[in-house]
Amino acid sequence: MHPDISPIAADLGIAPEHLILHGRHMAKVSLKALHNKPQRGRLILVSAITPTPAGEGKTTVSIGLSQGLKKIGQSVALALRQPSMGPVFGRKGGATGGGKSTVLPAHSINLHFTGDFHAITCAHNLLSAVIDNQLFLGETRLSPDRVLWKRVMDMNDRALRSVRTAVGKPTERATGFDITAASEIMAIMCLAESLPDLRHRLERIVVGFTAEGDPVYAREFRVTGAMMALLREALPPNLVQSVEGVPAFLHGGPFANIAHGCNSVLATRMALAHADFAVTEAGFAFDLGGEKFMHIKCRQSGLAPAAIVIVATVRALKMHGGAALDQLTQTDTAALSRGLDNLAAHLDSAAQFQRPVIVAVNQFTNDHPDELALVHEFCQSRGVPSATANVFGEGGAGAVELAEKVLAALTPEVPQLPFLYQPDDSVETKLTAIATKIYGADGVLLTEEAKAKLALFARSGFDKLPLCMAKTQDSLSDDAKKRGRPRGFTITVRDFEIANGAGFLVALTGTMMRMPALPKVPAAERIQVTDDGIMSGI
Repeated sequence: MHPDISPIAADLGIAPEHLILHGRHMAKVSLKALHNKPQRGRLILVSAITPTPAGEGKTTVSIGLSQGLKKIGQSVALALRQPSMGPVFGRKGGATGGGKSTVLPAHSINLHFTGDFHAITCAHNLLSAVIDNQLFLGETRLSPDRVLWKRVMDMNDRALRSVRTAVGKPTERATGFDITAASEIMAIMCLAESLPDLRHRLERIVVGFTAEGDPVYAREFRVTGAMMALLREALPPNLVQSVEGVPAFLHGGPFANIAHGCNSVLATRMALAHADFAVTEAGFAFDLGGEKFMHIKCRQSGLAPAAIVIVATVRALKMHGGAALDQLTQTDTAALSRGLDNLAAHLDSAAQFQRPVIVAVNQFTNDHPDELALVHEFCQSRGVPSATANVFGEGGAGAVELAEKVLAALTPEVPQLPFLYQPDDSVETKLTAIATKIYGADGVLLTEEAKAKLALFARSGFDKLPLCMAKTQDSLSDDAKKRGRPRGFTITVRDFEIANGAGFLVALTGTMMRMPALPKVPAAERIQVTDDGIMSGI
């Protein structure tokens, strides 16, 4: 049996009337719990190197680090994303950590949880339905061939990337589905700080343009109130706990390869208000989640991390050094040495934000001591603290050294973030800053389609928004096959999408899709439920 959540909330100082129970083991925390609560905590951001397809355990390390901090007597809370069922049933499986560094109840969290994803999906698709209804009735100034707003679902399904609606009707048009994690409403919920802020953001969503090129906003369809009704109970953060009793605020789940990749601002503020340290994560590697954490989440909220932890694994470094995916369990110090260039790239990127950086080597059972030593020698040569973290096998005990090195690296004051671009910069300047300073590219190329879309957005001032890059997570470049630290490449932007409610412009690079596909053997095939209701395989 999982332990009850009420004592965890009480230990945080959350009043019983601010706890909205979803059974015994999960709860939402009323936004009233933040009223007049100072942000006492220091924020620790966990990111990673470019991952293998299976991921490098960034969430597991985040949980383990928090448990390690608790082991050495620190007051700590987690602020993490909640899983999407797309990866749960797709390539990666569940996203609640692993082994002795897991958040509970894992099965519930990985599936329906408290219903936040369903609420976001419904609110998004309600707006979609009303748009199509008003197009059919001729009651909107929106041009049918300039509708940008798609539909969403929380599942990987490549067949839904391109669909046609109203077939045979005068308003027939091409559209498609994105995954719910890529919905602008997901981003809005993760960035909104109150119900009034949520309403304002929903109202300013741009759903498309008139024939003359003027923006059409969601507020014109008169269903903001209905969308608020669907999202009202989803906005408060969710509270669960790790296997070692560390409180965990899990809320929001945008992907960092197609969205901004960070948990909600409200969940982060809850953790900072109720603990001395808040451990959070940014999706995929630092070039994706880390960069967006700084330029989108921190810029909008005023948050700033006190330290950055970069998760590396021996297996991923060997992959970047040329080892085949089916050979990553074999000892190969030569491939590992070559692959360290990928770690170097992410350390260089993180250093630009002027925070202490610590490397966490997430240990796997097949890692050879010589391989681990090689990674630490490399970090030492760069003057970067590092620690092996056996958080899967040992939980908090396996992260004590990491926790101690994080604490030792902290400075008395948290400096202001030095952003790499300013909102008033041209889109080309912003793109170049990210591509050259974070990805290591020589420059950026815009297709003619991208230039035309950008010109349309610029007419209404949307070019002054921060950028959210949609880029493959498999490479620092926009080519998934380029491992290691690619050089001599150009980032190609093929299209732009507007997320005015969320407050950013999405640049689509390479072949990136906002609706993922299932792999040949999806994780769903290994999930089973016994006649007694016992679930396995997640």
